[in-house]
Amino acid sequence: MTDMSVNFCGIQFKNPIITASGTFGYGQEYSEYYDLKKLGGITLKTVTPDPREGNPPHRIAEVTAGILNSVGLQNPGAEQFFHAIWPKVSCLHDRIILNIAGNTMEEYAKMAEYASQTDAALVEVNVSCPNVSHGGLAFGADPKVLENVTKLVRAHCKKPMVIKLTPNVTDIAEMARAAESGGADGVSLINTLLGMKIDLKTRQPILHRNVGGFSGPAVKPIAVRMIWQVKNAVSIPIIGMGGVMCGEDAAELMLAGATLVAVGTANLITPTAAIDVLNGLCSYAKDCKSVQELIGGVRPY
Repeated sequence: MTDMSVNFCGIQFKNPIITASGTFGYGQEYSEYYDLKKLGGITLKTVTPDPREGNPPHRIAEVTAGILNSVGLQNPGAEQFFHAIWPKVSCLHDRIILNIAGNTMEEYAKMAEYASQTDAALVEVNVSCPNVSHGGLAFGADPKVLENVTKLVRAHCKKPMVIKLTPNVTDIAEMARAAESGGADGVSLINTLLGMKIDLKTRQPILHRNVGGFSGPAVKPIAVRMIWQVKNAVSIPIIGMGGVMCGEDAAELMLAGATLVAVGTANLITPTAAIDVLNGLCSYAKDCKSVQELIGGVRPY
């Protein structure tokens, strides 16, 4: 039997397969389809300091080999989440990853303090949000700003901290190095790529906000490339995501350098996607003594 356990940031996960933030809600709905504790862990959707209603419709559009989303981080806000929702969902798994975000440095610090008071395994920091104090450019789009927000969150976070990198940059390795310099325990990538779809009848964008995040199987080659680049640029571990639809996809991301692999858009297609990916990965790795043999195991020319 292959040992499917992996160690990420000093925490033992029973297997490498987790869920991606934003595609799994708070896990309650999916728990009706299978035992979530069979997964390595689950990542909850983003929580922000204040409630967000999200963007106006339309905010989802199907495209070839993927979807565009412009949901807008809809959530009830930190107070409602931590007082009313967290007590109900914290029992779903012993390896829960909290995803936090904010629009200012102060909001990120506040969210880190909230998250530190829980028994979550990890805190994932979404830096794709607009920095409203500096013209709206995403925190993760400028290496110096990214390093600074990482340092601030690190100072307020008592949990292992992972920075979720945006792929909408020129040099993903530079961003990973900035996160590492700021004190991140790990990085996760890739977040969604910016895309757009136009209605040929009205000649207007399908999405109300014009552009949205592109995810799904079509982005996997980009995810593999970026994970490989980051693996060769930093010494901290990686949560890989982007286009994972089956066990072989998960194995490919691990070979590129990921320790944990998050299943995202596939959950919106098949509720059992994450457990199906896990079963497929177990089958692929059946001849390995440990699944950890796959991590960074690519043999480039």
